[in-house]
Order: sequence, then C-alpha cells, then structure tokens
Amino acid sequence: MELVMASSSTVDGGIGCWDLKTGTERLQYRSCASPPHGLICVGKRLLASSQVRESNSSGSIFYWSWNKPQVEVKSFPAESIKPLVSNRDGSYIIGGGSSGYIYLWEVAGGKLLKKWSGHYRAVTCLSFSDDESLLISGFEDGCVRVWSLFMIFDGLRREEANHLYVHSFHEHTLRVTDIVSFGSSNAIIASVSEDCTCKVWSLSEGTLIGNIVFSSKVYSLALDPSDHALYAGCMDGKIYIAALKAESSRGNNYQIHLTGSLTDHR
Repeated sequence: MELVMASSSTVDGGIGCWDLKTGTERLQYRSCASPPHGLICVGKRLLASSQVRESNSSGSIFYWSWNKPQVEVKSFPAESIKPLVSNRDGSYIIGGGSSGYIYLWEVAGGKLLKKWSGHYRAVTCLSFSDDESLLISGFEDGCVRVWSLFMIFDGLRREEANHLYVHSFHEHTLRVTDIVSFGSSNAIIASVSEDCTCKVWSLSEGTLIGNIVFSSKVYSLALDPSDHALYAGCMDGKIYIAALKAESSRGNNYQIHLTGSLTDHR
C-alpha cells in the first residue's frame, strides 16, 4: 500500500494519512503541530515530528508507530527543533534548531551523538545526498551549507579544520525553504527560497551551475525519479515544472527552464 501523509502547524490539524490510490483516509494522528519539514518517516517503523513551540522554550519531538494514532515516545531537546531528516534505515535522525545548531540523535536509545553550530540563524530545511555521506542544510538568511558526516564524527579532522562545512553558498537573499539532492556520480543539489528562485549547485565543484526565477515565492521542491525535472510548489497556488538537462557528460553545467505548471492548488 502506498500512502500520502501531511501535517499541520496547528494542534487540531494533526497528521493525516491517506491511501494514494483510493484517496481513503487511513489514520489520523492527533495532538500534533508540526513546522515545515518537521514530519519524517524513520525507516519503515516509525513516524517522527518536531513540534511547533515558542522560540524561547525547549523543543519536543513525538514518535508514533505506523498503525497507532497515539504518541509512543516523546523527547525534549534543549531548544525548539524545526526540520528533521532520517537516514534510510532509520538508525538516526538529524534536527535543525532555531539557534542554528544541528543535532544528531540515535533513534534506538535516543542518545544525542553529535551537536554542532551550523550557522547563526535558524535552520529551515535539511536533506541528505544520495549516498547519505553529506548533509545539506538551509537557513533563515538564505545560506546553504554542506556537511561531511565523516568529518562530523572524526574528532581529529574537526580539530584541524578551519570550519566544519564542505561548502557554504550565499546566493539566496531570503529564507531557504527546501532542498533536494540528486545524481550519484556527480552530486547536484537544488535549493529554493522565498526570494522566488531555484538554484542548482555542483557539490563536486562547489559552484552555482543553474538558476531559475519564479513569479512567486517557492515553498516546496520535488524531483522526478529520472532526475530530469523539478516540481516547485509556489505561494500563488501553482506547481511549476522545470526541466533539467546536463550540458555535458560530466554534469558540471545544467540548463534549467520552465516547461509548464499545474494550477488550482490553493
């Protein structure tokens, strides 16, 4: 069974779960107020959601089993957590804090394994590279940073490095709202922002290789399975379709242009 899940930033809205083929609602998870990018699947076992909290209060993350609407576990980080991301097997989750700190927890025991300063502004979105060796983070001020998890866990390399991040991009002028990663041999990321742009970056070269300007603020981004198109959800209610095409076999430069849109999404 294929399911679609959506969460609300209000407690009354909670989390809804629907059958993708029939549209039938399968389950409701109540008493949940999740921020953008705060709802994730943890392996094939659990759902996890950070909770909307006042900026000066401690954070909370709730966990559910797939087939039970009651919260099974609650954890309480030191600060309000916004975006979450989990690795594929669900062994750990990473959360971004309002302070700009990034936290990595072991799921089985809930132990905090690593914590580091990502930036001086709030973390707004998180994403893994395809091989899960890199973490990409977006921030409130438009900054995008790339982190090597090997370096994060290597104490000696951390001490010797001038900074922990692999790349730091600053071309966005407003809050980064979503990030996707694609390409196994030539890793590429795309980021969108409230500045109405989508920017495509080469992780191997650390450079901007594509840009597209929308007529409205962009709040979500998805990639088609073939890595040939991006779908951008915008404030004007439209989902824009952008075609991606590598200009060389190395994939170090991309053509990106709009090819259409889906309307009536309000």
